[in-house]
Amino acid sequence: MFQDLLSQLHTLVSGLEPWQQVLALVPAGAIPFIESYFGSFLGAALGIPPAIAIPAAVAGNLISTFAVIALSGRARDAVTDGRSRRRGGIEAGPGVEVGPGIEAERGVKPSRFRAKIAAALDKYGVPGVSLLGPLLVASQITAPTLVALGASRGRVYLWMGISIIAWGIAFGLFGSLFLATIV
Repeated sequence: MFQDLLSQLHTLVSGLEPWQQVLALVPAGAIPFIESYFGSFLGAALGIPPAIAIPAAVAGNLISTFAVIALSGRARDAVTDGRSRRRGGIEAGPGVEVGPGIEAERGVKPSRFRAKIAAALDKYGVPGVSLLGPLLVASQITAPTLVALGASRGRVYLWMGISIIAWGIAFGLFGSLFLATIV
C-alpha cells in the first residue's frame, strides 16, 4: 500500500514543471517538523531532482527560521530594554544578558522545555544545540529559544543556517537513494 502511494505521488510529481516542484517544496520546508530535512527527503523520494528538492526545502526552512529569529530578537530587546529602565537606566545591547530573567523576577519556575534548552546550551553551546536540535524539536522553536536565553543572534543565525543546510543535504541524498531502491 505504501509503495503504491509513493508510486502514484512519483508519477504526479514527475509530470510537474521544475518551477512547480519548487513552489511545492519551499512552503513545505517552512513548516515546523517538516523543515529542510523531511522536505528534501520527500522531494527527492518522489522523484524531484535533488538539485531542485534540496535548495527549495532548505530555502523555505531558512526563510521561516530566520524570520522567527528576527522576531524573537526584537521581543527580547524590548523586554531587556524595559527591564533596564526599571533598574535605573542600565542599558543593554542585543545579546547582552541583563538579569536572571522574567521568570526569576516573578518567582515563576521556567518551563521544562526552556530548562532543557538552557542545559543543552550550557553543555554544547549554540553550535551543538543548532546541529543536534532537529533530532528533538523544530528549528523554528529551537532558534527563538536560544535567542530568548541570551545567545548571540549572529551565532544563532550562522549555526542554524549551517544546520538547516547540512540536514537538508543529508536527507535529500538519503531520499534519492531511497527512491533508487524502491523504483
